[in-house]
Amino acid sequence: MSALVDTAPLIGHVVGGQVTTPEGSRTQDVFDPATGRVTGRVLLAEQADVDAAVAAAVVAAESWSQEPVAKRTAVLFALREQIVQHTDELAAIITAEHGKVLADSLGEIARGLEVIEYACGMPQLLKGEYTDQAATGVDVFSFREPLGVVAGITPFNFPAMVPLWMAPMAIATGNAFVLKPSERDPSASLFLAKMWKAAGLPDGVFSVVQGDRVAVDALLTHPDIAAVSFVGSTPIAQHVHATATAHGKRVQALGGAKNHAVVLADADLDLAATHLTGAAFGAAGERCMAISVAVVVDDVADALVERLTAAAQKVRVAPGNDPDSDMGPVITRASQLRIEQIVTDAVDSGASAPVDGRGHTVAGHEDGFFVGPTILDGVTTDMRAYVEEIFGPVLVVIRAADLDEAIALVNDNPYGNGTAIFTSSGDAARTFQRAVKVGMIGINVPIPVPVGWHSFGGWKNSLFGESHIYGPESVRFYTRGKVVTSRWPSSPATAKFHFGRTTSH
Repeated sequence: MSALVDTAPLIGHVVGGQVTTPEGSRTQDVFDPATGRVTGRVLLAEQADVDAAVAAAVVAAESWSQEPVAKRTAVLFALREQIVQHTDELAAIITAEHGKVLADSLGEIARGLEVIEYACGMPQLLKGEYTDQAATGVDVFSFREPLGVVAGITPFNFPAMVPLWMAPMAIATGNAFVLKPSERDPSASLFLAKMWKAAGLPDGVFSVVQGDRVAVDALLTHPDIAAVSFVGSTPIAQHVHATATAHGKRVQALGGAKNHAVVLADADLDLAATHLTGAAFGAAGERCMAISVAVVVDDVADALVERLTAAAQKVRVAPGNDPDSDMGPVITRASQLRIEQIVTDAVDSGASAPVDGRGHTVAGHEDGFFVGPTILDGVTTDMRAYVEEIFGPVLVVIRAADLDEAIALVNDNPYGNGTAIFTSSGDAARTFQRAVKVGMIGINVPIPVPVGWHSFGGWKNSLFGESHIYGPESVRFYTRGKVVTSRWPSSPATAKFHFGRTTSH
């Protein structure tokens, strides 16, 4: 191991409110994707580390669940202010380890703040139901209680936003939350833990366990974890769902995507090209809601490809902390090589590349993990570039005869996360939104991520489990219901030996 790696700072866990770096732990290098250099070493938890975090969370959950909901939301209000005050610091941490441009890092923090603000309304969201005089002298009411300790397993592409989609909802409803962030960009999780603590959250209510599959499986099988939230690839989402449900847990597992944008002949092509460029190449395509396929009706396909080509050639690729950068590097060298190979396979199979990002270099950052914007035209549905989730700055163009054929393409794809249509026809838009088998739909909006007071989630191989994430569905996911039937008799009552609906008991 080089001296640089030996001296790289350790990135540890947060257990019981304290950062821990157990001696002898396995570690993994953390890189600056723009330079290819090692900037830190993240600890990889073993079973004992997970056990320690969960044990602290169990103790914390007992008291936190009994706190008045107004006191819990007071912490959420304070957390919001902490994040607002320290947004620039958090964004810099995200950009340093993920590589996305600062504007995009700021954007993901803003989307996380939306969910915090929604969670601040928990006194209203947790209100139960009451039926007075359901029978003579009998009242019935229902309310919801927290589950206990819940876990969140989050992806590298949004190291702040996705934890903020989960933890505020779980904690505001009265649970303790254990976060297992991606080992590729783990430092944002420690900064979030610091802000939770500064907001007044009791120790142990928010914990961080760094790690790899060992930590994941320890959480999925731990008897004191009641529910698991996950965002990541489809194969791992399937594993998370199968393993956790087999161990009696609730699971919301959001998987991969292959998001299509349909462009009809009546669309504003300049508008469509501009928005598709941002949706395909923003964050180097490393978004589960990125548009990776443009389905274009034949009449305007050449005209749209011409516009997309011109727009892609203007995208400035540079390190994420460069204020003039439109797009930064991808997350790892392995990702860079995989993306380039997928492009090569498509070209070798007959596709054309009007814009080819293979071998892209940035002056002064020749060892960075850069891939330039890429457009692949003439792609067929059997090519790897169409079948796989590329998770890189590659936009695939497929031509369709009409709206019906475009809808069939969307529905035949095994993923169902997001889709969009560009059109000036209200009739076509309504036909599309009702016909596609996809969870989130944009009409002249390329990335239809719902606001924080709706819920986020896809269909088909993009979601395992019944619950979408954040919004109203998270309130139900992180709580369970109780129904109480009560009577306060004023005199001794006669026992009844039957069960059924009656006007008197």
